[in-house]
Amino acid sequence: MVWAVPLLATIGLWSLALGAVSGWLVAAMVDRPDLLKKAGVRHPPRLRQMHLDWILMGLLLLAVHLTVPDRPDWITALIAFGTVVNPLLFLPLAFRADAKEGLAYRALTGVSFIALSVGLPALAVHATLL
Repeated sequence: MVWAVPLLATIGLWSLALGAVSGWLVAAMVDRPDLLKKAGVRHPPRLRQMHLDWILMGLLLLAVHLTVPDRPDWITALIAFGTVVNPLLFLPLAFRADAKEGLAYRALTGVSFIALSVGLPALAVHATLL
C-alpha cells in the first residue's frame, strides 16, 4: 500500500521521532555524563533544549498540517525550514558555547527565526481569510 504523507506531517513525525531518540542524550546527562564529556559535549543542557525543541516543533508541524491543510507552498516552505533548523541550532552549542559568535551560525539563526516569524503569522492570516 502506498501512503504519501504530506511534507509538514512527515517532518513533524520525524521531529517527534528525533525528540524521542534524543531522550537518550538527556538520560545520559544524568546517568552517564562521562560519556557525553568523552564525546566532546561541554554544555549538556543544550542537548535537552534540542530534545524539547524537536518535540515542540513536531507537535507544531502536526497541528499546522491538521488545522490548515490547504495553505500556500511558500508558507509551508517557511514553516518547514524554520522548524527543521531551529532545533539543530542547539547542537553546535552543546560542543562549543562560542559557536553562536560565528557569522554562519548567526546568519542561519536569523534566517531560521525570520522563516518562522513570517511563516506562522502568514499562516494565521491565510487561515482566517479562507
